[in-house]
Amino acid sequence: MGKRNTVEFVVYGRRALFSDPITRVGGEKFSYQIPTYEALRGILESVYWKPTFIWYVDEVRVMNKIQTESLGMRPIKYNDARSNELSYYTYLKDVRYQVRAHFEWNMNEFREQLAHDRDEHKHHNIAKRMIKRGGRRDIFLGTRECQGYVESCIFGDGESAYDGWGELDFGVMFHGFDYPDDTGEDKLWSRLWRPVMRDGIISFLMPEECPKELRRFIKPMKPKLFEDKINFSGLEEEELLRILSERCENE
Repeated sequence: MGKRNTVEFVVYGRRALFSDPITRVGGEKFSYQIPTYEALRGILESVYWKPTFIWYVDEVRVMNKIQTESLGMRPIKYNDARSNELSYYTYLKDVRYQVRAHFEWNMNEFREQLAHDRDEHKHHNIAKRMIKRGGRRDIFLGTRECQGYVESCIFGDGESAYDGWGELDFGVMFHGFDYPDDTGEDKLWSRLWRPVMRDGIISFLMPEECPKELRRFIKPMKPKLFEDKINFSGLEEEELLRILSERCENE
């Protein structure tokens, strides 16, 4: 069972590209077979996000059969912005995932100015409303050219192509980034892990549960700071909805 501030939704699209970092160096990208934790968290942040809280992805359910397709692309050369060359990107095809996630307050010292905004009921309701509307911002499945669409659902409903398949091990793969905004450290780290899919469902480790030996320092980084005068309470959205409701009643 999820926590009381849990959200459940389905995200789908024609293509997805959850890039394996090993293949990106040469300019030809190859997608992982399953979405990464970081990609799903990015989708949640596109749906609804405030610096008051942090999204955590609990589970993903792979609904459609895992298929790939390769397309010829012409990216700009790294050493010559005036020209490009042919590369082949391998995408996932016809993807559909059910996702369960929850949020927790960002308790870092530099977010104490937003303590007044820690209203679980308000943020939970706004998040569910934004899922029903398809998100506040555009949804991308790993990369910008892979447009995604979000709808509310009940996690576990419907048939998955991997019901009854047992366990599938995907080996070591990228989990996500430890940003200063999440950890309170002035450092950026990457995390790896070993995902296992059981009957179509992958239960994610929380960031702090990922093996320390698979965590790598990338570079120094400062957290994003916001001015006190910025209103993150969400009241401006509620006021807008009230005005729109009154307009509808008067028409």
